[in-house]
Amino acid sequence: MLLKKWEDIPDNLKNSAVKEYYDILSHKKLQLILKRIVDIIISFILLVILSPIMLIIALLIKIDSRGPVFYRQERITTYGQKFKIFKFRTMVQDADKMGSLVTIGKDPRITRVGSKIRKYRIDEVPQLINILIGQMSFVGTRPEVEKYVEKYNDEMKATLLMPAGVTSKASIEYRNEDEIITTFLNKGEKTDDIYINRVLPEKMKWNLEYIKEFNVFKDIKIMIDTVINVIK
Repeated sequence: MLLKKWEDIPDNLKNSAVKEYYDILSHKKLQLILKRIVDIIISFILLVILSPIMLIIALLIKIDSRGPVFYRQERITTYGQKFKIFKFRTMVQDADKMGSLVTIGKDPRITRVGSKIRKYRIDEVPQLINILIGQMSFVGTRPEVEKYVEKYNDEMKATLLMPAGVTSKASIEYRNEDEIITTFLNKGEKTDDIYINRVLPEKMKWNLEYIKEFNVFKDIKIMIDTVINVIK
């Protein structure tokens, strides 16, 4: 991944808060190139190794419920670019038209097979395709849908200087996100309001700290920590 010149960055990202993070990354250009090289090598190897397992999961999804194997939702990545994320479908067809875009633990829209593969984040495996073609990275801010990105304050927009990620320190620290949302749901708040006003700002603190401390070796540590937390 190459960092664009400041003048080439979209105008909606140009503010003093983003410039501070841009200046930090401008001194880490070699690390950004190494990050992309690591993403390409590991994603290619994993796609080859995991392809038989992905085929089995695809068959189970088709047998379990009506609809496509993959869930392709539009998300936002580097510099505000839109892309369609690859995920194994874990919910009933057209689930995003039946409720919030935020999903919590026992959401009735989740299928039987979906509940199993979500538990171990297997639904995220197809994002190896997004990583290989450069739309995502292994580590970075989770890609949000546009309606949530529109709620970013000036500083939060700095996360769009780097590719969206499959995992992050924020994802690890907020692995109990469902429980947090459920707590406030029980107090009468709406799911989207909880996510935008309570969860997103806290996750963004971790995501912004990641940019300040970014290097490839820390990326690898976050990837290892993610695997450990998933298999606990």
